[in-house]
Amino acid sequence: MNESNPPPVLMPGGNAIQPRVVLWLITIVAVGLSLFQLYSAGIQPLGLFYQRGIHLALIMLLAFLMFPAFGPNRKRGVLGWGIDLVFFAGALITGGYLVLFLDEIFSRAGFWSDTDILVACIATVTVLEASRRAVGLGMTIIGVLAIVYAFAGPRGELPWLGEWLPGILNHRGYTLDRVAGQLYLGQEGIFGLPLGVAATYIFIFVLFGAFLESTGAGKFFIDMAYSATGRQRGGPAKAAVLASAGMGSISGSAIANVVTTGAFTIPLMKKLGYQPKQAGGIEAAASTGGQIMPPLMGAGAFLIAEYTNTPYLDIVKISILPAIMYFATVYLFVHIIALKQGMQGMPRSELPQMRQVMKDGWHFLLPLAVLVWLLVMNLSPMRVGYYAVITMVAVAVIRYALWYFFVAPGQGQPVTLSRTKDVIWAGLTKLVEGLELGARNAVAVSMACAVAGIIVGVVGLTGLGLKFSSMMLAFSGGNLVLALVMVLLASLILGMGLPVTASYIVLIVLVGPALTSEFGVPLLIAHLVVFWYSQDSNVTPPIALAGFAGAAIAGSKPMETGFQAWKFAKGLYLIPLFMVFNPEIIVGGPVLVVAWNAVIAILALCAFAAALEGYLFTRMAWLPRLAITAAIFGVFYPSLLTEVLGVVVMVVVIGLNWRASKREASVAVA
Repeated sequence: MNESNPPPVLMPGGNAIQPRVVLWLITIVAVGLSLFQLYSAGIQPLGLFYQRGIHLALIMLLAFLMFPAFGPNRKRGVLGWGIDLVFFAGALITGGYLVLFLDEIFSRAGFWSDTDILVACIATVTVLEASRRAVGLGMTIIGVLAIVYAFAGPRGELPWLGEWLPGILNHRGYTLDRVAGQLYLGQEGIFGLPLGVAATYIFIFVLFGAFLESTGAGKFFIDMAYSATGRQRGGPAKAAVLASAGMGSISGSAIANVVTTGAFTIPLMKKLGYQPKQAGGIEAAASTGGQIMPPLMGAGAFLIAEYTNTPYLDIVKISILPAIMYFATVYLFVHIIALKQGMQGMPRSELPQMRQVMKDGWHFLLPLAVLVWLLVMNLSPMRVGYYAVITMVAVAVIRYALWYFFVAPGQGQPVTLSRTKDVIWAGLTKLVEGLELGARNAVAVSMACAVAGIIVGVVGLTGLGLKFSSMMLAFSGGNLVLALVMVLLASLILGMGLPVTASYIVLIVLVGPALTSEFGVPLLIAHLVVFWYSQDSNVTPPIALAGFAGAAIAGSKPMETGFQAWKFAKGLYLIPLFMVFNPEIIVGGPVLVVAWNAVIAILALCAFAAALEGYLFTRMAWLPRLAITAAIFGVFYPSLLTEVLGVVVMVVVIGLNWRASKREASVAVA
């Protein structure tokens, strides 16, 4: 083989066949980006535009390297490299112009030069192309439509298009100078709040998750879940729920959660007796919960904190109970199916022992403990993420050094200069892998946030948010439930083409004002509702991304698996409703009121799972299922009398079902 012309290599980050020189460039840019983020997070914080400009330039360079212009399965060729070189230059110009000429740009303050407008156009096109490659065509199309909408109108670049817009969507129209300035040279466009959060909080925590992943934390959480639940009925499925909660709280990505934990849990669920579509659906529903599980919440916690001006730690605190309620619902579905199908747990001999699991992986808990402690000490999330990453690296180095110098010699592996060099080289390689993985994992999120900034900028420029609120109020007739159904449908449609984070940003800009000002929903609850509903595209056909990922592992039909995931993830729809009509569990109140609402919410979710499956302790007839369904609606209604009546009905039906199961058991014994 000719070593001067090595074969291309399959690159995990972009699923593309890449020449080795490109892999080296990706590593260099990715490691440089991660080191820059660590430097600005913990050593020398930078100004707003400096931080965001450098971050976006490096992210786009990485996107163009990772994702070839013509798709992952085609070589770049001369034309592809020519296109890429143009966009490499565009990425450098996008960030570099802002960083180098920031003072002059500020001094012009709205009176933009021709160069400003030209660079703004280059930046917008470059961002849209990077988004097409890293996020998908749907996100790019929505960004382009937003720009075209800004130009439509009698005073815009496309006055004829304004004639086709319905009256309520009409606006004056804007010139190229005004739109370009809004999107590139202001704080409400590409470099707005979404990218600002991605360039600070989100990246540093994604990097933290990458180091946990590269050092084996995923296996630790999975083994811990198996040792805790493996012997119970449906043990692997319950382990999937717990492992997905643990992994999701770190990764914050439903699909990544499915492919990491699902690779272990889905085959075991099938072996135990779950149908393939059930196994894939359970894993997809549990993995989706990872995006609402603190501390990361799929980057949502940071965005909600910025938009609502609420401390990040408070967002984490109030999200714990709803997340527990969601996972409890999925867990109960799993338990009921195991009971219906007469499943048993796994033999003790096939399960990891908790003592050994903790002995091998206890050090993974230390960085998490440091993270929580520093948050409680009110450090900024970015600084907390920095120290969490440093702690993770330090713990890994110390633990391995102790093993190398004290344990390995006793196992016949003496300390020698040659072995020490190999160990140091292996450690440096692992460090580079973690830095590179963190940067790769951040590309899609950052590009989604950049294009979301374009959409937010156009919404602010044209007043579309207020118009959308008026439309929402008109269509719902002032009924809050109908308004929430409209938000749910809008989130599902947006979720077909947008990532969860981008879907949340776009939706909250459009429907947030109506929920808070017209329907009186508290600001924080409005954001949580929209964020929860933005998750539904992961588990709701026809575009159930997490469900399809689960189907691929389970070997089942994608649509069937998607419908199973949709069923198991019903807490995603009910819990936000409970937040709206019983806001005490979020905004706080008297302890007894909060406790009462938490208890009845969990009871209602339990009853809902039983009614949907037609089984709890034993099979349920249609009449009890109808009664318990009516009681669930009563619990959600904000009236104490209605809530009490609903609770009484649910307790009675559940009690009768328990007695029926006891009678059946005694008859079987006799």
